[in-house]
Amino acid sequence: METTYYDHGTEAERWERARMFFDARDYAGAARVLAELVEKVPEQTGPRLLLARSYYHSAQLRRAETELRTLVERDPVEHYARLMLGRTLQRQGRHEEAEQHLRLASALAGDFERL
Repeated sequence: METTYYDHGTEAERWERARMFFDARDYAGAARVLAELVEKVPEQTGPRLLLARSYYHSAQLRRAETELRTLVERDPVEHYARLMLGRTLQRQGRHEEAEQHLRLASALAGDFERL
């Protein structure tokens, strides 16, 4: 198997590379690095959340939804994943489904005005 720039280095080096891509708004590049990283360390929340955000910003909404649902299943009180899931569903035109996640995200963040 040939190693490319995207999958070269340790997990920590790939994490930093992915964050560089994300910060530079190269969301597809970040997703490319993160997808393999998430396969290697599936239990870690940070890489999966950044992968979901990369998918969201690169309009890969189904992929973002899949990653966010995984995060919410693992940690139902992860408010940022709930918020992102709600926004992802909104962008897909699934407003009723989005609303339940957005309300829960607000409650988990202590923002009770939305309720």
